[in-house]
Amino acid sequence: MNKSRIFILLILVVGISLNAQLPLTQDNKSPFVDVVKNIRESVVNIRVEYEESLGSGSLPFNEEFFRFFFPDLPQSQQPQTRQSVALGSGFIFKKETNDIYIITNHHVVGNGSKGEIIVTLADKAKYEAEIVGLDAQTDLAVIRIVVEPDEEVTVVPLGDSDQIEIGDWAIAIGNPFGQLGLERTVTVGVISATGRANLQFGANSPIYQDYIQTDAAINPGNSGGPLINIKGEVIGVNAAITSTTGGNLGIGFAIPVNLAKKVTKDLINEGVVIRAYIGILPQEIDYELQKSLKLNQISGVLVAKVEKDTPAEEAGIKKGDVILRFNEKKVPNVAKFRIEVANGKIGKKIPVTLIRKGNEKTLYVTLVQRPDDLVQVESKTLSESTSQLGIEVEEIYGDFASNNNIDEDSGIIISDVENISPGADAGLRPGDIILEINQIEIHNLKDYREIIDNNEEDILLFYVKTANESYRFVTVKLD
Repeated sequence: MNKSRIFILLILVVGISLNAQLPLTQDNKSPFVDVVKNIRESVVNIRVEYEESLGSGSLPFNEEFFRFFFPDLPQSQQPQTRQSVALGSGFIFKKETNDIYIITNHHVVGNGSKGEIIVTLADKAKYEAEIVGLDAQTDLAVIRIVVEPDEEVTVVPLGDSDQIEIGDWAIAIGNPFGQLGLERTVTVGVISATGRANLQFGANSPIYQDYIQTDAAINPGNSGGPLINIKGEVIGVNAAITSTTGGNLGIGFAIPVNLAKKVTKDLINEGVVIRAYIGILPQEIDYELQKSLKLNQISGVLVAKVEKDTPAEEAGIKKGDVILRFNEKKVPNVAKFRIEVANGKIGKKIPVTLIRKGNEKTLYVTLVQRPDDLVQVESKTLSESTSQLGIEVEEIYGDFASNNNIDEDSGIIISDVENISPGADAGLRPGDIILEINQIEIHNLKDYREIIDNNEEDILLFYVKTANESYRFVTVKLD
């Protein structure tokens, strides 16, 4: 073969390689065009404005003691605050008449209860959102807006993140720099890895990690936006990056949509995420443990401890067991095991395949609800936060009453009052018992919620029993 023929062949090979890198449709258009066109309208911009406490000044001695002798002593400084702003993205995944549900990150809207959350749709329409539920342990959140009857919205289709493979196309849509007017920016890349865990993103890193890694550019404001496959389905929720500069370096992480499906369903239905509990301390299997335990591969989790009176103990799981499969699914590491347990069916017998002293056996465990979640659900039904008043209230049989030895037959108890709020301005204090609002008796949270939700006045008339056993009427002026 002469040099000219070799040269022609090289050109052909290079040409084929270049074309392989540029997927085109039959009409020579990018296949991403139609994907983005169908999804882009569902992506929203999120702006959270809230007050952040900077602490407060205080007298360098026991203030109450000195005030007894010097009643004209100046009051301590009120807590200092500053206005803060958080920016991010989200996407519409559910619509019920005019109620629109949006998935985003906990770290985007977590402070929304201290201020307001403004959602901007694709047509620039702005709506104030309310928090439906937050889950810091996965860094997911659901917020809701109520749109006008003629407002058209696009709902994204949710895919199956268990089906993605390394090398698959990945498209990220988000609001990386909303302050610069760069809304709904689209970046394209591939899936670099799946099952990323044990990542540290600061003090509040999520406990449940099973990240999709992509080289599609994800910048800080992309948080909460969708990661999409080539079929136009959401496969992940953009969440974090690894960077030495604060900008994209080709290593971004998204929460798998299958994990988000479970979390968002619970947040909408329960207000908190309901997770199952087994009662063991799992440990990663490394090379040395594999050799020591004579395992065929570095996979599974080692049971480092079995807690007393737990499903694991009742099922016969013991310290030193190596769990290989849980509910018929392989257990590659601790991160996957935690998620599989958390998502397990509560009250149903689940097979657990393990190795004990070289022998494989299958035990059956009946999972229960995680104790921490029971507390969360109970407190959710016992307490209520009213941001417009700046107070938190509880049922008279709630934790606040129990901890403060308060025994009442009717009404609801104020458990907390924000320093700068209508409630504080009116003189309401923790421990006060609300007996009436607008001369309507309050027996429980249901009564309270109905009056607050249906109120159209600028002033509310409270009748309270104070912590020092006196009764008085209090007018609360709404902002």
